[in-house]
This record gives sequence, structure tokens and C-alpha cells, in this order.
Amino acid sequence: MNRIDRLSAILVQLQSKRVVKAQEIADRFNISLRTVYRDVKALDEAGVPVIGEAGMGYSIMEGYRLPPIMFTREEATAFLTAEKLVEKLTDVSTKNQYTSAMLKVKAVLRHAEKDYLQNMEQHIEVVENPYLPNRSSETAHLQNILQCISNKTVLQMDYFANHNHQHSSRKVEPVGIYFQGEHWYMVAFCQLRNDYRTFKCSSIKKLAITEIQFHQQHPSLKSFLNKVTKERELKKVVLLVDKSVLPFLGNQKYYSGFVSEKDTGAQMEMTFLTGSLKGFVRFFLMFGDYADIVHPKELKTLLHEVMDAVGKRNQ
Repeated sequence: MNRIDRLSAILVQLQSKRVVKAQEIADRFNISLRTVYRDVKALDEAGVPVIGEAGMGYSIMEGYRLPPIMFTREEATAFLTAEKLVEKLTDVSTKNQYTSAMLKVKAVLRHAEKDYLQNMEQHIEVVENPYLPNRSSETAHLQNILQCISNKTVLQMDYFANHNHQHSSRKVEPVGIYFQGEHWYMVAFCQLRNDYRTFKCSSIKKLAITEIQFHQQHPSLKSFLNKVTKERELKKVVLLVDKSVLPFLGNQKYYSGFVSEKDTGAQMEMTFLTGSLKGFVRFFLMFGDYADIVHPKELKTLLHEVMDAVGKRNQ
């Protein structure tokens, strides 16, 4: 990227939030801090009202705005790709909001880029896994949850817990949402349990935004997830799997904690990290006649126990 393009991109970045640290700019463009300082000075000399806050970062004077932004063809295509993902992986409310935003993006494009996007739209698609339940009717309540996070408002919800098949009514203080394994989850402080809990959004049967404000300072979602990951006891599993069966594992290997693989010739050495060896055994049974357990021995013991139980049950 030449310097003129980088200066324009830095100006857009400075307008993206209240304060931008110099290190953020350096990391984004892979440049030194000294170069960042020179670039910001160049913007200032060009008449851009950049405010430098010692030890904090840079900000743009309130009220200053760029002229209407013209997106590049590549940026517009990235928006289109994201629209396809939003359509399949979020709920109706979020989809509608994103569609509205995309109309505004398309409105500022030149005619050539509009024609290009219209043509590209038929060449991008997100196909749902046919072996997983249809998510099209799922109500994830994402926008309401995010609204309550922003306003620090308590949520009242009726929740169905899959692990014990029980309904409960709870008031929660939402911390954040994340997507994993085909579903959205909400992390929140549960006033009923007086502790943090993770709730599957599709299991929220009814949700209402209350007028109750909460003032407790909750940890960030990222720090919460990092803490949970560290506290969770993960066990390492190493397998030697015949290459002929690898194409049939698909995404299932990722759901079972796949970490890495190494080619050993006729077989592939695959490493997993799992929180449940008992659960991993069920996954292993799918292709166990094409694989060898290298580690741990405990997995072999569990495998024999399950196979013996299956044999006795079906004598």
C-alpha cells in the first residue's frame, strides 16, 4: 500500500471510534510507531483536526466528517459475502438490520460497482449442513440482547435447560454473545444463581426487556471465555487414522477438539483436545475400524467398555 492510500485508510480508522491507539494503527498496516507518528503529523498538516492524547492515542475533533465514502470493489464484495453469512447464521432481526445497512452501502457505490455486485451475488452462497437441524426458524433474540448490553438493562427470560429438561424463569445481566457449533450463546450474570452462566439462545422461549438497570461492572466477554477455557480440563488425544477415511470426518473433527495433523505415510497422525473422553469415544466409534489410538491408554479402556456394553445389549 502506498503512503497516500495508507493516509486515507488511517483517517477512516481514526473516525471509526473515539480513540485509536498508535499501536493499533501500526499493527493494522504493519508499520513502525515512528511511521505512525509521521503519518498522523502529515494528516494534521493537511488540515485534519487530529487530537493526540498522551498515553491514550489519537482522536478526531468532534464534528469533523469525511465526504461520502466510496468503497472499493473488493470491500463491497466482502460486504456481500458477510451478508450471505448473516442471512444463514443469525436471526431474523439481525438479518433485517444488516440488509438495511447493505442498502446504504450499495447506495454510495458507482454504477459499475453496483452492476458488479448484482452479478457477484449469484456466485456466493452459504449452504447449511443437511445433517444438522434446520435453523431457519430459530429465534436467537440477538438484537434485544445486544440492546440490553448497551443500555445495561436486566433481561427477564423463560429458559429451557436441555441438560435436565427443566423450564425456569430468570432475570439476567447480559455480558455478551458468541457463535459456536451452529448456535448462538449468551453469557450473563444470573440473578437466580448469583453467578455467571452460559445460555443457548435458541433455548430462550420468551424474552422481555425490563426497565431495571444494573450497575455491576462485568468482565469482558473475551476475558470470560479465556477464563473458562483455562479452567476447563482438556485431555490430549492422539490417533493414527487411515487416509482413506479422512474425507468422511468433515466438520465433526472440529466439534471433537481437532488441533493438528501430521502425515506419517499411509496414516495421518491427528491430535485432539477434548473435555470428555467418554464423549470422544462416541466420535471415535464412527471410524474406529480405520484408526489406532496412540494416546491416552484410558481412551482404549473406555472404548472396550462401550463396545462390551453394546455387545451385551444386542446379544
